[in-house]
Amino acid sequence: MESTSATDIIAAWPEEAREAADLVVKAYGEPHESTESALTWSDVGPWKRVVAQRAFWPHAFPAPHTDSVETFVDYRVPPEMFTPLAQFDGSVMVERTSGEVSARCHDEQANSLALNLMHDIVTGQKTAGEARDYYAAEFLDARRKQPTPYMDKLNFTSASSSAVADPDERVLSDEQLTQAEDEGKGRPTS
Repeated sequence: MESTSATDIIAAWPEEAREAADLVVKAYGEPHESTESALTWSDVGPWKRVVAQRAFWPHAFPAPHTDSVETFVDYRVPPEMFTPLAQFDGSVMVERTSGEVSARCHDEQANSLALNLMHDIVTGQKTAGEARDYYAAEFLDARRKQPTPYMDKLNFTSASSSAVADPDERVLSDEQLTQAEDEGKGRPTS
């Protein structure tokens, strides 16, 4: 069975998602996985994973655009930093258990900008407000064809998955679980 090319798949996508996905195809070639609604590349460029989606989300920060390309890195974010990251940019998503952080925007460069600023927030170099201001300034610099050091590359090193995963802490003992199961089955507990 012949597989369908990424170009053929995205031809049926809405323009907002098609254009963004085409940039990733041009950068990395055919995806490692593809469905009618998503193309996925693994271990390309600085990314653990890149996902271009047929779905797209309107995003007004720093100026109206659509988000449909998500890039992932392995990165441990302390729980107390989740709120500042949410205040910074709703398109930066943190997965505590797996130890992944992703940014979803129109292109890799905007995702690099967002993830570099995420790192600055987590390491205390910038507040959420300072990061928003920097993002807007570098976004304008890109339009002006000025240097964009946060868009050009990741300015931090992604850790290994095992080093950043946070499985959390157990709070229920085996005894408590067994007792609850017994109660659920109507058995007397000791």
